[in-house]
Amino acid sequence: MKTVSFKLPAELDDALTKLARARNTSRSSLVREALAAYAVAGRASVTASVDAITSGVNGPRDLSSNPKHMARYGK
Repeated sequence: MKTVSFKLPAELDDALTKLARARNTSRSSLVREALAAYAVAGRASVTASVDAITSGVNGPRDLSSNPKHMARYGK
């Protein structure tokens, strides 16, 4: 692995340290994970990102477009 150095504001450095302790991992590992997620997210389409977030949600696919789902709303 290649070594990279960079500067962080004190608040971000503290947050990184606390998160590393909470997850019982290294600061370097967290930074690698965050950068990898950022790189992947930059290449994904909006639809793919929404699908990834909502993949565990069950419900009708036409919820926002089918008026029958609104028939009893507010009653």
